[in-house]
Amino acid sequence: MPQNVLDKVWAYFDHASEHYGVDWGIHYRLDENARLATLRELGVVAFAPLVYPHKAGMATWLNDWAIDFGTRTLGAVPTATFFAEPGADSYVKDALERGARCFKAHVQVGGYDPRDPLLDPVWGMLAEAGVPVVVHCGNGPIPGAHTGLDVFAAVLARHPRLAAVIAHAGMPDYLGALDLVARYPRVCADTTMVGVPFSEAQAPLPADWGARLADVGDRIVLGSDFPNIPYPYEVQLEAISSWGLSTEAERAILHDNGLRLLSPG
Repeated sequence: MPQNVLDKVWAYFDHASEHYGVDWGIHYRLDENARLATLRELGVVAFAPLVYPHKAGMATWLNDWAIDFGTRTLGAVPTATFFAEPGADSYVKDALERGARCFKAHVQVGGYDPRDPLLDPVWGMLAEAGVPVVVHCGNGPIPGAHTGLDVFAAVLARHPRLAAVIAHAGMPDYLGALDLVARYPRVCADTTMVGVPFSEAQAPLPADWGARLADVGDRIVLGSDFPNIPYPYEVQLEAISSWGLSTEAERAILHDNGLRLLSPG
């Protein structure tokens, strides 16, 4: 994220106990160069630097930053975002033309309804382009005005070919997320904070989670929320390893599925 935005995010998490009832110490509270070096040391070969607005008028300059950063930074891909506001379809079209290969929609932080008619052409454009959009639409860590997988399901019903990635596997509605994955051939779920001890204390996975992934292993994608996580990055990898998946399924989650989604075209 741009440093001024990241500073505000970190300040919010500094008071996480007031917002969420638990402490949330940022594990990788480092400057940008150190964060990038850490990713390389961890073996990360590609990543999508996700940005998102909390109010109208932010998306355009966030997109300028994210596309520039993703173009000039080794391992990063150009990304973009949007808000439910007039002109969203225009700047999303511009971002696609400038090479954005992944979008982020944060329904909870943005406080907008993903079914807003202003966003209908945006969802349609992304579905047509086949560019993935990571959507935080679940009720975790706390519900928002328009969160809930039932709300976003209405968007998918209208745009069934949307390449949506359900952030945090829909936490805490994990089974609802898998239902959307089963119903829509281009929907995926990501592993961000899923199954780690920090999240298990608040929203535990179903006991048969690993077995439930057997038929959808090609649509589960590694996510981590680095650098804003309250534990080391490898904790997420350990959680995935604990699900009892085959070597092929783990490789798909950790590498192949993300490569497919983020590859141009």
